[in-house]
Amino acid sequence: MTPSPTPSPTGRPTLAVAAAARVGPGATGAELPAVPGFIASAFNPLVRETVRRCLGEPGADNPLVGPHPDTTAVVLATVAGDATTSDLASQRLVSGRVHNPLLFLQSVTTSILGHLTIEYGLTGPVSCLAADSGVGAEALDAAELLLLDDDIDQVLLIAAELAANPRTGAAFAHLAASGGTGLPPGGDLAVALLLREAEAGGTGTELAEPLYPQGDLGHLAALVTQADRAQNALGATR
Repeated sequence: MTPSPTPSPTGRPTLAVAAAARVGPGATGAELPAVPGFIASAFNPLVRETVRRCLGEPGADNPLVGPHPDTTAVVLATVAGDATTSDLASQRLVSGRVHNPLLFLQSVTTSILGHLTIEYGLTGPVSCLAADSGVGAEALDAAELLLLDDDIDQVLLIAAELAANPRTGAAFAHLAASGGTGLPPGGDLAVALLLREAEAGGTGTELAEPLYPQGDLGHLAALVTQADRAQNALGATR
């Protein structure tokens, strides 16, 4: 029996998870299917594989997004983004090597979202966000705000972070020294949640309070909690 949704004290929609997945921490690029047109970095394969595990295979008959091509919004949340691509492009520039146009394309964090929206036939709004205290609360806030729009039925929320390298580790340390509370995960990690407005008797499982400390999950711990709980609950009802 699906519980009645608890009204949000902010007046925003109460969220329910229709589907969820996570990959990592510790997924390696070699373990992830390559993404055509993307090279060198594990970030884009990580995002794509997490979405595939959340939504299933792309196609018009996909039951989760097939009926909602125009009303599915997509949000990608990350602090450091595709640091591998950014660093590689910078290293090539400094060393005087010829710049690779593929690196220029994928250095834009939302490039992988363009690829995914084509694969899944989605034409709703696409956005990317970051925050110095991690992206969990801000990402869920963004989903709530998007669902206030009558033209949006659901939000595909993706959060991804690569394991810290020397540059991004220093950046996270700087953020911490400035009051930020977000920590990098211990390995490459991504989470995907398909969020809808919770309704009494509706499908999905409502969001719950986070359980996991940051630890190896870093600032994605809260979203990992939601994904793991939703997978367990949805699996028990199917």
